[in-house]
Amino acid sequence: MSMETTAWHAMYGAMHNTRERRALSRATLRRIATFARPHGRRLAAFMLVSVVTAVLAVATPVLAGRVVDAIVGGGSTATVAGLAAVIALIALSEAALTLVTRWLSASIGEDLILDLRTAVFDHVQRMSVAFFTRTRTGALVSRLGNDVIGAQRAFSDTLSGVVGNIVTLLITVGVMIATSWQITLLALVLVPLFVLPARMMGGRLADMNREAAEHNSSMSTQMTERFSAPGATLVKLFGRPQTESAEFALRAKRVRDIGVRTAMLQSAFVAALTLVSALALALVYGLGGVSALHGHLEAGAVVTMGMLLTRLYAPLTALASARVDVMSAVVSFERVFEVLDLRPLVPQPDRPRTVPDGAVSIEFDAVDFTYPGADRVSLASLEEVAVLDDRVGGQVLHGVSFQAEPGATVALVGSSGAGKSTVASLLARLYDADAGAVRLAGVDVRDLSAESIRETVGMVTQDGHLFHDTVRANLLYARPDATEGELAEVIRRARLTDVLAALPHGLDTVVGERGYRLSGGERQRLTIARVLLARQRVVVLDEATAHLDSTSEAAVQEALRDALSGRTSLVIAHRLSTVRDADLVLVLESGRVVERGTHDELLALGGRYADLYGTQFGGAAAAVSS
Repeated sequence: MSMETTAWHAMYGAMHNTRERRALSRATLRRIATFARPHGRRLAAFMLVSVVTAVLAVATPVLAGRVVDAIVGGGSTATVAGLAAVIALIALSEAALTLVTRWLSASIGEDLILDLRTAVFDHVQRMSVAFFTRTRTGALVSRLGNDVIGAQRAFSDTLSGVVGNIVTLLITVGVMIATSWQITLLALVLVPLFVLPARMMGGRLADMNREAAEHNSSMSTQMTERFSAPGATLVKLFGRPQTESAEFALRAKRVRDIGVRTAMLQSAFVAALTLVSALALALVYGLGGVSALHGHLEAGAVVTMGMLLTRLYAPLTALASARVDVMSAVVSFERVFEVLDLRPLVPQPDRPRTVPDGAVSIEFDAVDFTYPGADRVSLASLEEVAVLDDRVGGQVLHGVSFQAEPGATVALVGSSGAGKSTVASLLARLYDADAGAVRLAGVDVRDLSAESIRETVGMVTQDGHLFHDTVRANLLYARPDATEGELAEVIRRARLTDVLAALPHGLDTVVGERGYRLSGGERQRLTIARVLLARQRVVVLDEATAHLDSTSEAAVQEALRDALSGRTSLVIAHRLSTVRDADLVLVLESGRVVERGTHDELLALGGRYADLYGTQFGGAAAAVSS
């Protein structure tokens, strides 16, 4: 490695390893060891090969010096040729070991990335919905990207670098002292001039690099939000494209200015260190040459010292920032472990049960519920705030009790914020009740496996979320083994036949992000078709027609009647016209059931339900009750 290359590596390491220094945690190291244990044999081989490579790197300068001594001293051709052959063999061995090292490094690193990413991904999937309502998606994705790769570097780069550099440094210094301790001491005097600028300049470059990263992050966030279909629509509706452009350009210009300054500082830094290294080399050749002329040192020793000098500064500089390298990797592990240590709010039972076969009843038994505080479901770093909001909202449900017999339809109505959607979330076990019990077919949902609940309870929400994929893929997400005949049947029952006929590629048409290429009614019918395909015995409709026009609502209502046929259903609606045929209507206000009965019974009662009905349909309520 040349002096200039060493300088670039020193600068790069100092610039990019800017994590806060902290004490090594034994607990963290033990957890790291658990991830490393499956790769123990390859790690041992990796370190052994690194040591052998370091030894060979020092052997070449020594042999080169002996070649010079043989030439100057009138040695035989066989001696020179033999030494040259050994040098060539060492070079071949180094090349082969470099490939072996790279393979071991890559395989260990990639396997570690696989292990960490899989562990984090699987753990995040077990988190409750509350976790996702608070977490910034970009921050979470970063844990699966930047932090996992940073942790991987602990094994693929840092570990081998520290081991290899220590071995190289010890052997190099030992050979140099054995050759000429006086010149070695003088050469080491210049070490601070090589190492200190790397750390001083590295700090300045790190600050600039961090500022540029923040601006790049802001630009990325702006693009992510503004380039989504809803974001782009908002910008166009409020007519602020010039403002958006100005804000983006301001950050981009700042990144450009930082880039220019960084390039100049880097060049000045490398030039200075290259000059220092050249002066050190001149010192060795000057002092060594004089000693050789006076017979105090062999000519070959001077060449050996000069070549060893290039192998001295690289490990010294790398080891000077080794602790920062190690801590950078440890911090990455800690950030990954931070996510893994966040316990799911909805734990799985030790001995999970399944919902019994046949029609399914629904029962809420004196259920109380309060949405959890941030400290139970989130991390400040994932919300990108300094401190989590530790406030807890008020109690949402107060002693809610009702029962839906198998095949019956229960409707929930009431003001916004009364707790209707919370009831639906508890039934699907997106949250757990604080008190009381929620039962499916007489079994507490906390005793059921997550898979059994998913197979039993289907939900159609008001946003009708779809993935950026084809119609076919979005439907098959509910049941991947469905046949073409079954797809055709649910499409017919969901009143989607004409919609698919108008799409350019039918079932293979990509619906766009969140299904944005389809109308609201089409999205809802597609989500209904997905529930039909899943064949779930309980269906929850959470404001499924809340944002539809009259034509779309009529089509969706027709599809819903088919979807609810023969199933136990829980229907949440603001539009009371959708709940007239329900077997039981519950009126929720402030988390309490204030009225219950059929549509006609509640109108005749003349209470809160009648008021809601009268608000929507004017004098119709009075006409019905008279």
